[in-house]
Amino acid sequence: MRHALLLFLALLPSAKADGQGKEQQGLPPNQLPLTSVNGVAQGTTYHVKYYDSKNRNFKVQIDSILADFDRSLSLYRQDSEISEFNKTESFTFRSPYFYPVLKKSKEVYEATKGAFDPTVMPLVEAYGFGAKRAKDPENVNVDSLLKLIGFQNIQFDASSVKKTKPYVRLDFNGIAQGYSVDLVGAFLQKKGINRFMVEIGGEILCKGMKNEGKSWVAGIENPLRPGTLFSTVKLADRAMTTAGNYRNHFEKNGQVFNHIINPKTGSMEQSSVLSVTVFAPDAITADGYDTAFFLMGLEETKQFVAKRKDLDVYIIYSDASGKINPYASDGIRDFITEGKNALEKK
Repeated sequence: MRHALLLFLALLPSAKADGQGKEQQGLPPNQLPLTSVNGVAQGTTYHVKYYDSKNRNFKVQIDSILADFDRSLSLYRQDSEISEFNKTESFTFRSPYFYPVLKKSKEVYEATKGAFDPTVMPLVEAYGFGAKRAKDPENVNVDSLLKLIGFQNIQFDASSVKKTKPYVRLDFNGIAQGYSVDLVGAFLQKKGINRFMVEIGGEILCKGMKNEGKSWVAGIENPLRPGTLFSTVKLADRAMTTAGNYRNHFEKNGQVFNHIINPKTGSMEQSSVLSVTVFAPDAITADGYDTAFFLMGLEETKQFVAKRKDLDVYIIYSDASGKINPYASDGIRDFITEGKNALEKK
């Protein structure tokens, strides 16, 4: 579901689960074996690592959670709940997933004054970044499509959602994947596991610490050199997600099309900001704000985050001279290592 894979992990090798559910006798809590579960979901990969004294392998359950989630919110499934709603005027929820994402979407939409707006789908498709590829993205009728954009045209409660204007459609690609990360984390906690890392498509949630009191470590990609690290960050009891334009774009007839579209203007964003990584208590919150902050820009984002104790940001941007610079808000600055030192194990 995610519009781009902007992060990759910098984690040490770990033991794999044997799936036999054997107790690890005699091991102190800070020396439990690290279990790894990997798979494919939402058009990308996932990696889950956790400490479990019973050495249980939860791959089947995790795959089931993510498959159920897709049946609710994947735009690439015609039978999903969101696809069915987009073809009708109202919809009664079948799963427990649709409502929480709508609720968080409204929260972020209002807080960012529309910089995040999941009704941007008609523009996303017109420019060629949706499930349906546009044939003529260079001739998008922006003024016409903007009439279909606006989260104020969606009304919902805990059981159903409806449109107040025809042809309005929802696209949760900018927030849903974060929620799927939280769901896997919640499942692990219900199983009594409180030290884990969940990563889906580069979106991460970490709880607790690794053995010997070490932090989980994640990497933030260099936007000018994809596939290489710009920095690393220590994580504990935090989620992180990243938005940027440097991966998901294409060129047609000499024009470059970028996937982050401003729902207020209908234009593809051209910005000195190259990537925005958001840190929050949960991944759905981080995911909802990362694209909004990208659109809001460096200075406005700084002012916004300064008023929010629950959020931190790490922004990579180019200054007036073209030099690449990072900015880290106060709450995350001490946990980040940049440049050559980012590759050192901390």
